[in-house]
Amino acid sequence: MGQGVTPGRKGALLVVGDVVTDVVARHRGPLASGTDTAAVIRTLPGGAGANVACWAAHTGCADVRLLGRVGADAAAWHERELLAAGVRPRLVVDPDAATGTVVCLVDTGAAAERTFLTDSGASLRLEPADWSDTLLDGVSWLHLSGYLLFSEPSRALARAALTAARARGVPVSMDPASAGFLAAWGVDRFLAFAEGLEVLLPSRDEACLLTGLPDPVDAAAKLSRLVPLVVAKAGADGALVARSGSPPTRIPAAPAVPRDTTGAGDAFTGAFLAAHLAGAPPEEAAAHGCRAGAEAVGRVGGRPPHRGEGA
Repeated sequence: MGQGVTPGRKGALLVVGDVVTDVVARHRGPLASGTDTAAVIRTLPGGAGANVACWAAHTGCADVRLLGRVGADAAAWHERELLAAGVRPRLVVDPDAATGTVVCLVDTGAAAERTFLTDSGASLRLEPADWSDTLLDGVSWLHLSGYLLFSEPSRALARAALTAARARGVPVSMDPASAGFLAAWGVDRFLAFAEGLEVLLPSRDEACLLTGLPDPVDAAAKLSRLVPLVVAKAGADGALVARSGSPPTRIPAAPAVPRDTTGAGDAFTGAFLAAHLAGAPPEEAAAHGCRAGAEAVGRVGGRPPHRGEGA
């Protein structure tokens, strides 16, 4: 069981997770098999961990740090993009693997739903040798991307980071990241890891998968008996905040006109953490998360605008 949540702590947010290159292809209607489908294609910085860090900085967290692993092919670009977003990156350059790449197929219909084709590349080659307990110096909160659990090297690093944080009394949160990868890796294995967390931020589908319950309200309540605070993201239906097995509080979504839902959950998580670290109670922090999610879906790609940049 986690140690409990202490909002309003002074210090930095450290995010450990994936840094990837997103190739976003926005098309309208079904893909045409065996021929061409017209699309607008952009190459953008992404990765769930990196996106969370950028949105936390964008929504008010003054000291955000990121540990990730990239290939030499794009290391300098990703570092520049993170610095421009107000994040202090520590990027390990992999000597063998290229930077991870995700092809995001976005249907530009009303829901702007997306499908991912993922080549994790260097991002899931983070390993315990990349971790140092000194990374926690000055840190008041650690957030782990769930993608770390889907390869053995990065899973070992996640365990090392969690152990070090708990030894220092630093709370730890996690976003499960991918229902598909989660199902393949194993629900029981994930839940065993989650016992060390203070906050879990699953999507609605992930919450249902982790509990075997079809109703996300019931699923969030059940998960909060394992992790003290569960914030389940439900897209256009807002979010659910569940504490220690109590009936969840529903937080309404903010109005949005979706262009691209890539990174909306990361935006929610980053804004939630920034508000919670500043002292907001979970329900208020979740409302901040919903507003950031609405901002995110109005943009193409998973990152907020740089400071001084428009949408």
